[in-house]
This record gives sequence, C-alpha cells and structure tokens, in this order.
Amino acid sequence: MYTELFNLIGMMILLAGTGYVLSVIGLITKEGKKCITSLVVNVVLPCNIIAAFSQQLPAGIWSSLAVVLAVAVTAQVLSTLAARVCYNKLPDKERTVLRYATVCSNAGFMGNPLALGVFGDIGLLYASVYLIPQRIVMWSAGISYFSGEKDHKAMVKKVITHPCIIAVGVGLVLMILQIRLPGALGDTVDALSSCCTALSFLVIGSILAEIPLKTIFNGKLLLFSAQRLLILPALLYIICLLAGVDNGITGVCVLLTAMPAGTTTSLLAAMYHGDEIFATKCIVLTTLLSLLTTPLWCWILL
Repeated sequence: MYTELFNLIGMMILLAGTGYVLSVIGLITKEGKKCITSLVVNVVLPCNIIAAFSQQLPAGIWSSLAVVLAVAVTAQVLSTLAARVCYNKLPDKERTVLRYATVCSNAGFMGNPLALGVFGDIGLLYASVYLIPQRIVMWSAGISYFSGEKDHKAMVKKVITHPCIIAVGVGLVLMILQIRLPGALGDTVDALSSCCTALSFLVIGSILAEIPLKTIFNGKLLLFSAQRLLILPALLYIICLLAGVDNGITGVCVLLTAMPAGTTTSLLAAMYHGDEIFATKCIVLTTLLSLLTTPLWCWILL
C-alpha cells in the first residue's frame, strides 16, 4: 500500500515537474496552457468519467453499493456544508477556490488505486460508486462557484449542458444497464481518458512556474489542509462507526474522503479567470501533506 502511495506521489511530482520545465523554457506558453486546460475540461475529463463508470458489476452486490452510495452522499453533504460556512471572510477568489477544493478531492486519481491496493477489487468497485455524488456536485455546484452565475435558470442550463455533467449521465446509464461501449468507440474513450492525469499535471506544473514555492506554506492553506485531510474524514469515520457500517465500506469511503484537493481546482480556476495560483498552492500543499496523513488513515482503518 505504501509503495502504491509513494509511486502515485512520485508520478505526480514528475509530471508537474515536466510542466514546470516546459513552461520555463517556453514550450508551454500562456496561450498553450489555456488550450490544454480547455481540452482537458471539455474532452479528456468527460471521457475519463465515462471510462470510470464503464465496468462490470458482480451479482448480488447492489445492497452493498447502496450503502456505499449513502455514505458517499453523507460525505458530500459534510463537504458542501463546510464549503458554505468556513470561508466567508476570505477574498472572493480565494473563497471560490477553497469551496471547490472542499467539495472536490483527488479521490478519482489517487483514491482509486489506493482503494485497490488496500482493499482489493471490491475496494475499487466501492470507490467507483463513492465518486458518483462527488462527480455530480463538482460539475454542478462546483462549476457555479467559479462561473458566478446569478441567474439560476442560466446556471442550471450551463450545468446540465456541461460536457462533464453529460458524461456523468452517460456513465450512470452505462453502469446501471451494464453496457460496454463497442469496439473503436470504447477504445477511443479509454485512450482519451488515459491522457487525463498527464495533461492535468502538465497544466499544474506550468502554473507552478509562476509561483514562489516558499509562499505555499501559509496559515490559510495549512488550516484548509487540516480540514481536507483530517477533519472531514474523521467526521465521516465517526458517523460510519455510529451507524454500524461495514468495515470495508467504511475504510474505502473514509480513505477517499481523506484525499487532497482535486486537480480540477486549478484547471477550472484557470478556465474561469479565477485565482489559479492560489488553487495550485492548495493542490500542491494538500498532496504533499497527504504523504503523512494517508498512511495514518490506512493504519487507523486497518
């Protein structure tokens, strides 16, 4: 499990480092960064979502998956409440970033392989179901944080027509009906999906090139990191214990709740002209600190 964790962190560091170097030497320009960001959000991420839902489910598993879904909804409610009440005194752009980073973790990229490594195939299945509410919230309420849309009808229209929300709908249909995308279509979606991590961290690395690294460690970001990595998963863990939830389901859900801020935080900040530098600091700091907190949670849960 620890090998999996450090390999993941190492790969993220190397990918972000590549983006950093490419930006410094001018191969990734500001216009190039915008193009990559748009490509990831509108094409690559939707394919990644569809691919995550496209898997075969073992028979007799639906009752357990219903419990996973209930715990995942609870986790999302906790995150959404925290996002609503915790950052009201901060500047608008910083508040937007922290709200989104609270409701959207990196559970997809980091959590799935960890769930597989710690809990086996059933852990990966639970993780895929756990991500359903988060994906819905991150591409609905999450998008509204950045878009700043005041007209609720216009906001709803933008949300339901967003490529990632359409992908969630398609993915849910595929998973419920157990349909596999045929031949070349499925291979194309899988191929585009596999680009998600690399392209996302290239963008993050290019943003990092604009940041003095010593500014990452500050009070606001450390407090946010404590909430993201320790407080929210601890609250969910207590709720699961009180509700008598199965240990395996509890373990997967708490572990994924304890993941660092999602990489889409900086992608959307860049796309919607938010504070992409502050967003990248959130991702970098929480990812670094997760090197300490994730093994701690694994020890507690096991």
